[in-house]
Amino acid sequence: MWLAVRLIGGLAVVMTYFQVGPQAIWEENTGGLVLEGLLPTLFAVFIFAGLLLPLLLNFGLLELFGALLSKIMRPVFNLPGRGAIDCMASWLGDGSVGILLTSKQYENKFYTMREAAVIGTTFSAVSITFSLVVIAQVELEHLFLPFYGAICLAGVVAAIIIPRLPPLRNKKDVFIDGTKPAKDAEVIPEGYSTFSWGLDLALKRAGTVTSAKSVFGEGIKNAVDMVFGVLPVVMGLGTMALVIAEYTSIFETLGTPFIPYLELLGVPEAVAASKTMVVGFADMFIPSILAASINSEMTRFVIAAMSVTQLIYMSEVGALLLGSVSQ
Repeated sequence: MWLAVRLIGGLAVVMTYFQVGPQAIWEENTGGLVLEGLLPTLFAVFIFAGLLLPLLLNFGLLELFGALLSKIMRPVFNLPGRGAIDCMASWLGDGSVGILLTSKQYENKFYTMREAAVIGTTFSAVSITFSLVVIAQVELEHLFLPFYGAICLAGVVAAIIIPRLPPLRNKKDVFIDGTKPAKDAEVIPEGYSTFSWGLDLALKRAGTVTSAKSVFGEGIKNAVDMVFGVLPVVMGLGTMALVIAEYTSIFETLGTPFIPYLELLGVPEAVAASKTMVVGFADMFIPSILAASINSEMTRFVIAAMSVTQLIYMSEVGALLLGSVSQ
């Protein structure tokens, strides 16, 4: 299946670059958007993130913060403390960096299947800088602080509630090889404070690094894996999702049930807003593009905030999650 998806992605790249075949595949709002607008950014992110990821993974940062933040992350989100680093990597850097980091942590048995799924789906927010792009698209730059505050509040509340519901709740709490985590894995031994124990773990982790060559080699492997393993998936799935959004009424039909809900909440122009509720599954920027023609500032604000907090979209994050799992 993954070979087929990647072949479709490669074919879509060729058709879009040379503008051959059905126009629906290669025009600027479908394949052109993914190839020219998204893939160059992801390519740069994968190269630099892949090369620099060993610096984040192998020198004790995650071990230190894992010990310091476990008393917050475990009771609130039922996640290990190191999950906070994935969240910060997404919010301050890019959602794809957070997914790459989470994928490597899962492969190295630091996250269970459930933990990796929860972090990948509820913590992979777009960066602050891209949030600025979204709010600028709907011409509400003067409301950026309440806009980003609403995003953070909604995101945190959703990250607390959603993992406790199916299907995330039903994910197995086992590592990639099927083994279960030790019950005392996060217990701080006697004689240690939280900081001293985290520092001890960090120093032990850093001590496993043998040479600069091994770190650089691991970075090259990460970058190559993501570029050749994930980019074709992003192109294939992203193009298909955008073709469906552009040339069919599926997403508009799926948004129709939201009309009474939006009217109940007092959102102006509820019919126009409903068309943007589900289309963000194809690409999170599409709702903001559609919202630009809506007159109500309140409605444009709601749509922009909804598009950013709708974390999984197939042109990037969804395809990255699927591509990471398939490695």
